[in-house]
Amino acid sequence: MRVQLGCERLLASDSLDGQRVGLVCNPASVDSQLRHIADLFARYPKARLGALFGPQHGFRSDVQDNMIETGHATDRITGLPIYSLYSETREPTEVMLKEIDVLVFDLQDVGCRIYTFIYTLANCMRAAKRFGQKVIACDRPNPIGGVQVAGNVLDPAYASFVGQFPIPTRHGMTAAELGSMFNDEFDIGCDYEPVSMVNWSRELWYDDTDGPWVLPSPNIPTVNTASVFPGTVHLEGTQMSEGRGTTRPFEIIGAPYIESDKFAAALNGLDFPGVYFRACLFMPTFQKHAGRACGGVQIHVTNRAAFDPVLTGVAIVKTAFDMYGDDFRWKEPPYEYVYDQNPFDVISGTSQLRELIEQRASLTEIQASWGAPLRQFMTTRARFLLY
Repeated sequence: MRVQLGCERLLASDSLDGQRVGLVCNPASVDSQLRHIADLFARYPKARLGALFGPQHGFRSDVQDNMIETGHATDRITGLPIYSLYSETREPTEVMLKEIDVLVFDLQDVGCRIYTFIYTLANCMRAAKRFGQKVIACDRPNPIGGVQVAGNVLDPAYASFVGQFPIPTRHGMTAAELGSMFNDEFDIGCDYEPVSMVNWSRELWYDDTDGPWVLPSPNIPTVNTASVFPGTVHLEGTQMSEGRGTTRPFEIIGAPYIESDKFAAALNGLDFPGVYFRACLFMPTFQKHAGRACGGVQIHVTNRAAFDPVLTGVAIVKTAFDMYGDDFRWKEPPYEYVYDQNPFDVISGTSQLRELIEQRASLTEIQASWGAPLRQFMTTRARFLLY
């Protein structure tokens, strides 16, 4: 499907005429011809590009791991300042916005609450309200589609930079839709304009479109990675490897103590639709268990319409806890600069999920605990859908 991206529509309009623009982007911020949005704005005759802003992993997306801050810099080509929004500040400051009339946000989200780019949008909106700027969010496809919604809704007591608002793990929304929700439902109240796409519809995954895929962050290399991420990101809250340091992050998971054949058999025995767990051995080159042989599985999605990544990720953690309780460990704080809460709880947006796993509750009981808040979210979500 030929999809016209929000950035392409914005550049074809007169919305920015005479404006001084700050651009929030990274290497995935390209148009359908793979031209980077910063290059297009630098040559745009109707407005003046005044500053560039980079999210987590950096403006150039060259920083691999979490909690590795990037510094401010100067763009070699344009000479413009590059302000890091994953540094000593997560929000643009008054100094950063001094010569800016409008902030244009153009980052590729991955469809999961536990991904920080949408909170960079929220932080930009807060700063814009405080200092008198407008925010325009250029929309891009939700790479895993905009139909399925799953997981627990975040408890505000566990709000962090991987979950600022009470939304579910897999939210089924685009970044521009979420911006509208943040602004109205969660009371940011800035001058906000979403620029929608043309020809994208909710059932389309990214590779159903003609849009060129550029990895949005170093460990989301493919659409397949994005498809499993809402589940296996939970492993970041354990001492199990989520596959960082392999060529298939979030698709290959395990730990040195896991017997891959038995673990794969237990997961396949759950009879989840649309997925097969292939026993494998792997050795991460960095991060958890670097240089050590790990037993585990590779997650092969065979029918992504039927596949539930969130329940699958929870099942992986629960199965490892049940089978290897003597060796299984939750990750120790900090996680994403939260020092006083269990990292698994920060990722989950609740302590209930961990507690249910520790109580050896069934997957049916765990999934049932998501019910009422998830139904309420679906009602709220409907007001903000653009497609």
